[in-house]
Amino acid sequence: MIEGSVNASLESVVALDLRGPTGQARYVDAVVDTGFSRFLTLPPSVVRELGLPFAGARLVILADGSEVALEAYAATVLWDGRPREIVAYAADTTPLIGMSMLEGHSLYVEVEDGGRVAIEAR
Repeated sequence: MIEGSVNASLESVVALDLRGPTGQARYVDAVVDTGFSRFLTLPPSVVRELGLPFAGARLVILADGSEVALEAYAATVLWDGRPREIVAYAADTTPLIGMSMLEGHSLYVEVEDGGRVAIEAR
């Protein structure tokens, strides 16, 4: 089970353990975004720090309906204690966990400041 908490802005936040291709490790706090269908967004500084390999540019539709090309990178996340290979998108925003990351899991959120967030494999 992956656990986190709800912040004062009522965002569901969990800490992610990210790994680069040569073993670099970095924790980031990421917001669960149920409107984001991909895996994960990361700030470009984290992508560089981890030395993530470039996987091409991909079109992504934003919440306002506009399309943008974002650089995609191969990344490893320790997800529920196991390494998981995913595609992370470089974006100048708070790291976001999308629905592809949550596929096959249940999400439980106590929606209040300090509330519990739990992500559990089904």
